[in-house]
Amino acid sequence: MDLPTLRGLFTLILMIAFVAIVIWAWSGKRRKDFAEAARLPLDDDTPSPGRRGDPDSPPKARENMNHE
Repeated sequence: MDLPTLRGLFTLILMIAFVAIVIWAWSGKRRKDFAEAARLPLDDDTPSPGRRGDPDSPPKARENMNHE
């Protein structure tokens, strides 16, 4: 096999892999998983009050952290 044939085969393999990934990503079985992943940046992940280093923690909790 010469170099152009190997390059052509490599290109064909990459094209097949690309098409396989597109089919996998757009399949109906994956829709629920991708919908959940799409909501992750919008989920509320506010820290609970009183966590260490939390500037919104009550003053009493901040005082206790300084005396440890």
